[in-house]
Amino acid sequence: MTMSCKPISSKLPNVGTTIFSVMSALAIEKNAVNLGQGFPDFDCDPALIQAVTKAMQAGFNQYPPMAGVLALREVIASKIAALYNHVYSVTDEITVTAGATQAILTAILAVVHAGDEVIVLEPCYDSYVPNIELAGGIPVRVPLTPGTFRPDFERIAAAITPKTRAIIINSPHNPSGTVWTRQEMLQLEALLEPTNMFLISDEVYEHMVFDGHSHQSASSYPGLAERAFVVSSFGKTFHVTGWKVGYVAAPKALSHEFRKIHQFNVFTVNTPVQYALADYMRDPAPYLNLSRFYQQKRDLFRAGLTQSRFKLLPCEGTYFQSVDYAAISPLNEAEFCKWLTSEVGVAAIPTSAFYGNSFDQHVVRFCFAKKSETLNNALSKLKTL
Repeated sequence: MTMSCKPISSKLPNVGTTIFSVMSALAIEKNAVNLGQGFPDFDCDPALIQAVTKAMQAGFNQYPPMAGVLALREVIASKIAALYNHVYSVTDEITVTAGATQAILTAILAVVHAGDEVIVLEPCYDSYVPNIELAGGIPVRVPLTPGTFRPDFERIAAAITPKTRAIIINSPHNPSGTVWTRQEMLQLEALLEPTNMFLISDEVYEHMVFDGHSHQSASSYPGLAERAFVVSSFGKTFHVTGWKVGYVAAPKALSHEFRKIHQFNVFTVNTPVQYALADYMRDPAPYLNLSRFYQQKRDLFRAGLTQSRFKLLPCEGTYFQSVDYAAISPLNEAEFCKWLTSEVGVAAIPTSAFYGNSFDQHVVRFCFAKKSETLNNALSKLKTL
């Protein structure tokens, strides 16, 4: 007798393969320079690899504490205190996570109940909305200002209802490279003050801010910090995206709820890597010098693009450069990216992929977290346009 399975009723019926995977696969097929998916093509500091090996050889290969290795939580707390003037309890308010993606999902699951509304500012990273839906929440999409990608506080205020449970912000911003100002953070603080809303602040590019700008962490603003899950990523900071290690800093009550979820979706995180990061971060120079490192790459890439017909949009932070291609092609963003990969030999990501309604502005995103020779190779192709 043959048994047949019932059809699966998908929890995410509108989700397919991400645009990042699609464009990376096309780049491999066409042997194109992949400036689409956001990861470096260069190695991390050999000292960090050595620190992991040392930790493994020292026997740190079993489960660490659920919240993370104490030494790592201590250096995280010290970093936040030094940079953002906020003291988090090492014991109760910092949790090491399996990357920022897990951190964001866990924060949402900790506070969002069925029917709760969560505001997302579009264009936004593609995990936010599915995370909200998995929690039974309702995503409320509010566009950032087209062209500048700055927050529109009138539209944000208009989106707040009695059902609004949380808002997710991202600065420095992927995909636009916009960095929120102190004034904008103060506006957000004032807007949220009379509400019971939570804040999830995605700050994974915190150490990539250019031209003398400074990263404005939610940790620095008391009215935001008291309601915020602040998320960051060692993978982004130390060029080890495949290690998938990040952290969340949040007040004790929020961390308590966060850890309830965390212990059952990952329990804990790679032990020797945590010890290695703790050892490596005792010297702050690698993350303090990161903005300078990436600004040199940004400047190289922007200088090359000025010799093409792309219109450069501002890039205040992250390792992404957005460009307007309206002078080059009438194709929509998705089709332009496919054409650019197949015919020109450079992969990019359509900004429309970061909008729920595929809003098209003739803007695409390049990643410049690449070796100079990779960038120069791509630029030689893009200059032909």
